[in-house]
Amino acid sequence: MCSYCGCESIDVIGRFMQEHVDIINAAGDLRRATDAGDPQSVHTAATALRGLLDPHTVAEESGLFTVLAEDDEFTDHVHDLCREHVALGQLLDRIETGSHTILPAFEKMLRLHIDREENGLFPAAAIAFAGPEWGRVTELTPGPPVAPPVAAP
Repeated sequence: MCSYCGCESIDVIGRFMQEHVDIINAAGDLRRATDAGDPQSVHTAATALRGLLDPHTVAEESGLFTVLAEDDEFTDHVHDLCREHVALGQLLDRIETGSHTILPAFEKMLRLHIDREENGLFPAAAIAFAGPEWGRVTELTPGPPVAPPVAAP
């Protein structure tokens, strides 16, 4: 998770960044399940990961990506990220149905995708949006906001 520009303090960006942490953790559960070779564990882990990934990508695309894509400067980049969302979903489908050897490619693509968002798109949005745009992003973004992480005692 990036922390150099402060964009995580914007509610919707903070939510997406926390969801990224949860998605990466679920991908680790999927890796452990595939390593164990138990089809039921793989199915359970893949279902849990999909339960995080799908609503997350819908939320990003419905809100932040929609508003950013209205600016010609961001349109191509946003469309690339949307294509990556589709590709990640397709790879996850294949892993769940037995193509466990492609898990490293999925993990690499997932981490690179998150990096492009957290270290590129999110800070750029924080700079590009003056205020009213964030209201639109919030209105268009489905799902409840994620509570901020609780610091360890």
